[in-house]
Amino acid sequence: MSATVIRGGRLVDIPARAAPYTDILVVDGVIREMGPAGLAAPEDAEVFDAAGMLMHPGLINGHTHGHGGLSKGMADRWTLELLLTAGPWISGSRQVEDKYLSTYLGAAEMLLKGCTACYDLTYEFPTPTSEGLAACVKAYADAGMRAVVAPMVADISFYEAIPGLLDALPPALQKRVEAMRLAPAETTLAAIRAAIHDWTGPASIRPAVAPTIPHHCTDAFMIGCRDIARDHGLGLHSHVAESRMQVVVGKRLYGRTQLQHMDGLGLVGPDFVVGHGVWLDDEDMRILAGHGGSVSHNPGSNALLGNGIAHARRMLELGVNLAVGTDGSSCSDNQNMYEAMRTAIYVSHARGPEAFAEWLSTAEIFTAATEGSARALGLKDVGRIAPGYKADIVFLDLTSINLIPLNDPVNQIVQAEDGRSVHSVMVDGRVVVRDGRLVGADMARLALDAERARERLTAANADNRALFTQLAPVVGSYCPGLSAQPYHAERHAHIH
Repeated sequence: MSATVIRGGRLVDIPARAAPYTDILVVDGVIREMGPAGLAAPEDAEVFDAAGMLMHPGLINGHTHGHGGLSKGMADRWTLELLLTAGPWISGSRQVEDKYLSTYLGAAEMLLKGCTACYDLTYEFPTPTSEGLAACVKAYADAGMRAVVAPMVADISFYEAIPGLLDALPPALQKRVEAMRLAPAETTLAAIRAAIHDWTGPASIRPAVAPTIPHHCTDAFMIGCRDIARDHGLGLHSHVAESRMQVVVGKRLYGRTQLQHMDGLGLVGPDFVVGHGVWLDDEDMRILAGHGGSVSHNPGSNALLGNGIAHARRMLELGVNLAVGTDGSSCSDNQNMYEAMRTAIYVSHARGPEAFAEWLSTAEIFTAATEGSARALGLKDVGRIAPGYKADIVFLDLTSINLIPLNDPVNQIVQAEDGRSVHSVMVDGRVVVRDGRLVGADMARLALDAERARERLTAANADNRALFTQLAPVVGSYCPGLSAQPYHAERHAHIH
């Protein structure tokens, strides 16, 4: 038995909007007891001095992409569809060591910014591999982070998935994109089964399945993903109703919404997570809530890609479990959950005082980024600092300018914190960040390795970048034209 007693810290109390002094006894990574200063502890317990620190539950990233860690800063004024067009350039030619490095970069950033767990939808072309997923698992294990890792899969290419797009391309470009066709459905499903069979790693890192976007998947493929997840007790996660173009295409293909179609195929359940959900309508939300499902609200990338403003207030009203995510570094450029929470607050205000009822409170979004995200990940014993829960705890330095003076700890964590106050982080009771540094990490070596990978991948993907410059004008004009068709919900903020 290993025991640690945390002494002298102040614990965020969300309902009371306070931060009382609280000692915490951790035994074998689990919070055993909590109480006022002087809490009894075993004589041999290690003492963690939290004096001058504000403690809060580790933030949990409900939606990210570990393969995007090496793509930070590559996008500017891209729609979602342009981002998908750029995929072979910004994420192509990855070797196993690149997959490890990219994932480790994201994990390091999340931990240094107060995030202790994430739902990672990771991509490999043309199919997921046991080796690639093992590299992702090792990256999270080496960093000391909790994670759910889901191979992100499809059996229809981007150009085949959007009605008329392939025909809109010049013949020469049509031939080029034919090489981007994905593996047959059964090949990819077999690869997922093999990867799950070969899965190794700590209990804190678990698999899931991510059929990427409904119309990028045949019905048979989505059913295959459903069956794999159900057979192994795994979660399902998909990008649903992310952009207006997606929902317009979904309505054309299915005669109903994407979520309603997936529900008809039996994918929607308590273990189902909608990534983004910007364009979900009320009926979608009722269906999702009825199944006990979740939405990962990713306001940063939704804004950056121009996808719109998810109606998070309506989701909460209708009983949907709300999580918070950053999305990948290729479309949000960082992995900062403090920023994601703050952005969620800001965009909920975008429709103005006449829509005041839609405004999210800091307590609501802080709860979503902890307990809500934990539920989305299928984790029953994280997301709170309470007896019986894992000791995933963030310690903020109360001498940080963000927290001076400490008027309201909940408001300031959500609206003022940016990660610079993070002093230490525990995961499973083990200190993984101490004095603002990632334990065991050589950041200078990490920077060197990342720079070398960037140089090599830049050269390897030069042709893919050139192809993107040819495809972008067509995609950038065709997709907005398609999405301009009428849709019964509206999620863009129009300025007149």
